[in-house]
Order: sequence, then C-alpha cells, then structure tokens
Amino acid sequence: MGMDRNTIIGFVLLGVLLFTYLFISTKNSHELQRQRQIYDDSVAKVKMLQESQARLQDSSKNKSNAPDTATGFNKAVSGTEKFLTVENDLIRVVFTNKGGQPKEVQLKAFRSFDSSFVKILDPAANNKISYPINTGVGSSQVGDLYFDEGQVTKNQDGSQSIRFKLPTPQGESIEHQFIIRPGSYLLDWDVQINNSERLFSQNNFNLNWHAQMVCTQKNLAYEKQLSKVCFSEDNSFDYISSKTERKFEKPVQWVSVAQQFFNTTLIAKNGFGSGDLHWARDVVDTSTTIGTVETNLQAKIPSSNAAALSFQLYYGPNSFYILKNTAPEMDRIVDLGRDFYSFVRPVNVYIIMPVFNFFKKFISSYGIVIMLLTIFIRLLTSPLVYSSYLSGAKMKALRPEIEEMKKRVNDKQKEGMEQMKLFREAGVNPIGGCIPALLQIPIFFALYSFFNSNIELRNQHFLWSKDLSAYDAVINFGFNIPAYGNHVSLFALLAVVTSFLISLYGMSMTPDQSNPAMKYMPYIMPVMLLLFFNRLPSALTWYYTVSNAITLILQWVIQTYIIDHDKILEKLKANRAKPKTKPKWQERFEQMQESQKKLQQSQQKNKNK
Repeated sequence: MGMDRNTIIGFVLLGVLLFTYLFISTKNSHELQRQRQIYDDSVAKVKMLQESQARLQDSSKNKSNAPDTATGFNKAVSGTEKFLTVENDLIRVVFTNKGGQPKEVQLKAFRSFDSSFVKILDPAANNKISYPINTGVGSSQVGDLYFDEGQVTKNQDGSQSIRFKLPTPQGESIEHQFIIRPGSYLLDWDVQINNSERLFSQNNFNLNWHAQMVCTQKNLAYEKQLSKVCFSEDNSFDYISSKTERKFEKPVQWVSVAQQFFNTTLIAKNGFGSGDLHWARDVVDTSTTIGTVETNLQAKIPSSNAAALSFQLYYGPNSFYILKNTAPEMDRIVDLGRDFYSFVRPVNVYIIMPVFNFFKKFISSYGIVIMLLTIFIRLLTSPLVYSSYLSGAKMKALRPEIEEMKKRVNDKQKEGMEQMKLFREAGVNPIGGCIPALLQIPIFFALYSFFNSNIELRNQHFLWSKDLSAYDAVINFGFNIPAYGNHVSLFALLAVVTSFLISLYGMSMTPDQSNPAMKYMPYIMPVMLLLFFNRLPSALTWYYTVSNAITLILQWVIQTYIIDHDKILEKLKANRAKPKTKPKWQERFEQMQESQKKLQQSQQKNKNK
C-alpha cells in the first residue's frame, strides 16, 4: 500500500461526502412536481379566502347607510387602508391599519443584490398575520378588517409604542399594541381583548401566518436551496427544508421563516398549544419569490373580561449572537452543521467562530482574515499532517530501491510483501498519506457551513470578488452549462488547480504506476471538485486555495530541506543488519498471502490434470 493509494482513499471519501450532500440538498423531479402542486393549491386557497372576504365586504357595504356613518364591525369591514411609518437605528417599519400589523420592514444595515435596502417584509409579497373573530353576521379574519388609524407614542426609555384599535360594538374590543426599541430587531406585539367570549368561540385563538420569502441574494437558486422553516417545539429546535409540512403535537415556542442570511420569526411568550405548517418552495426559475409558508397555531385566551396575548416579531439577520440572545434555540437557525453534518457544529462554535472574530477585530479585510484563519487551522493540524508529509517524502526517497526490487521479483504478492518490508525498515507509515485528505473532511464541512451562513461576509470585497458570501464570477456565459453553471469562478479554478498540483506531487512519490485508476485519479478528482466548487461562496474557495498553497509549500520545504535521502538509505542499511521482528499484523498478512498462493497453485495443478 503506497501513500498515493491512501490519499486516493481519503479523496474518494471526501468526494462521496460532497456528492452525498448534493444528493440530500437537491430535489428530484417528483419532489419538484409535488411542491409545485402544493404551491398552486396554496395560491388557490388564498384566492378563495379573498373572494369570500370581498363578498362579506360588499354585503356589509349594502347594509350600512354610508361609510362615514358606519359603526362597529361595519366600519371595520368597509374602512380605508392607511399607513404609519416607525423606525429605529436598525429597521424601518411601515404599519397598516388593515389587520393592524407591519406591512413592510426594511433593514438599514443591509443591502440587497440591487443595492437597495433589504426588505425582509416586502409589501409586494403576500404576507399577513390573522385570526378569526365573531362579527355577529359570521366569522371574519382580523387580517382583512380595518383598525382605527394607528397612534404612536414615544416613551422615556427611547422606545416607541404603536396602537391599533379595531372598531367593535360597545363592550367588546381588540387592540394591537407594538413596541419598537432602539438597537433591536424585535417588535413586541400584544393582543389586548375585552369580552373575549363574544369574539372567540370557546376562547380559542387560531392564528394564521401566511408568509412569502423574497430573494435578497444574487444567486436565487442557491438561496432557495438554503432557505427553510425553523421552529422550536417543546423547547427543542427542528426545521423542514425538503419536506413540505409539519404537524405540531407539542407546545410551540416560535416559528421562523429563514432564508440564507435573514429570517422573520414569530415568538409566543407563553407558547402555542398545537398547530401545523406547510412549506412550498417556488419552482418557477424566473420568479423572485423563494417560497410560501402557511402556519396555523392554536392558543387559549385567558378566561377574563380583559385578556392579553403576548408575542414578539423578529425581523433581522441570521446573526448567531443576536439570535442567541433573542429566544432559546434561535441561534440554531444559523446552520453551523446539522443532521449528518452536526458533528462539525462544535468545531464552528468553539474554534472557527472565536478565531475568525479575533482576527476581525484587528483586520478590516475579510479576505485577509480568512487567510489568517486558514494558517491557524493548518498550524493546529500540523502535528498530524507533518508526520504524513514526512512519510511521503521518505517514500519518494525509497522509490529507486523499490524499482530495483521489482526487477528482482516478478510475483505481485511477493512484491507487496517486500515493499511492506522496505517501509518497515525505513520507518515509513504506509497509511500516513491519507491523513491530510481525511483531516480536510470535517474542516471542509465546518467551513462550508460557516461561510454559507456568515452574514458578515455579505457584500465584502476581496481582490476580484465583489461578495465573499457568493461565487466570484469573472466570466458570465449568458447561458447555463449543465452541472457547471452559467459563470466561471476564478477562486474555484485556483482551488482546483492547486488540488491538481497536490495530486501530481503525490503521484510523483508513488512506487507503483501500474494501476490505471491511480494514473487517472489526479485528473478525475479536480474535474469533480470544479463542478462542485464553481457555485460555492468565494470565501470557501479562497480558503481552499490558500490551504492548498500551504500544502504545496510544506511538501516542497520538507522534500528539499528537511529530508536527507542519503540518511534514509543509511538507516535502511542499518535496519537490515538488525535482527528482524515482525509485527503480528504483518505475520498474519504474510500467512494469508502464502495461503492464497498455495490455493492458486493447487487450482493450477487441477487445471493441468
């Protein structure tokens, strides 16, 4: 077994995991068709609800004398939509009196791919929070009713209170109160109810949240792939991405509509008792809509004349530390390793993130920060990797000796035994060559998750890359090449070229060039990596390029300045002169080979007879 063979094993394992991830993340054609049907059904349901509400509005208008003299629920049905804008240092919120809720939310610190402020709640999309109430003539959705014009009050602590009151008959009332605080992405939302038994059947509060995700990144397809619906059920984090629905059997603390870098989350301070959600990813390639989420949640209204339900609405970035301080388990919205790859989450949380944040304090260029992070990781793994590079260099020094041995021995099995003997006498670890490739597996997937979810990399320039959170397109084709894409990523090319050079270096040290698979592996693996790397964030491909460059430099330095080939050969001669003691595993290996040889000879004799 040579170093190249073990390196190939390591790269094959890496390749299997890479394409396993692609298989898990990518929907098949049947799933696309099913999600399209779910999406169409959801749209049809919304249209039916709108038509039903329109009929109720027409009926109420006919019953009322005039809009100016309408009172109670008639006024709520036939009102006029009015807007109210409130903002702090982080968000700008436009409220509407229709449903008494936020209509539009802009994030002041973040720009979209078209340079406009990110609209995490887009008025052009179909977003609405609602719940049914009894109006005397049937049931109406609060999201379709018009509250009185909102009022804003500035509080002494710098916060602002926004109140919307629903016109109702005397003795009944519903009021929505929001509080927005400085330096916060959270809105406190209280639903205050008087005489709830008249407004709600059996005091059941059935909240419906209809949300549409709108693209905020240049790569719509990639953002769709990374979008999901997260939630906390029974104080335990979970999510759905490829699945389309979830039924809640236990109390729900919060539900989040999460995109690659932003999320909108509904938090219930006292929790919901039960509910369900439906998630349909938009399958139309030309649409800017990522998907639609329909959430139904149930709670009980306290039995009293004056009751209140307390919620919070989060409109903001997927920032680990912000979410960690917002609600329990919300930091897990940031994908730092889940499911099959959950083993890399501790690596990200306790190693990658602290080191990245440390370098970021002193250096403004995120590309340089990533380079320093790469050097740190290589230093951390250097004790293990160095020994493998050393073994590889020793194998190259032994190559003339192995070639000479092959000329003397024509039997393949005996060749293997003699080769293992040479390795043992020279102090070479034949399986050491796979260590660098195996080490890259957890590190690669840790950084894959980290760079995909790190919002700080958005719109950060480095060299030719305009956004380290997305691929660096130096050439755009204007058309799509299957399995490759519609662009050329230069960082991806550099990562692949350096990987190719590492493979060639490994081949130059192999003592056995007779295996065709080993001859072509240096060419096959880079092609596989190119197809995978071309759409990855340039932060990740830049890291891989720097890491590969360090590997090439280390191999050259060790081979040129550290390894003394003459000393290796002298050690080999000295070891040959010593009494030989074989390890047990080698004795068993030789016994197995000898038994196999005798079996082949016996079979050959039987054929000759």
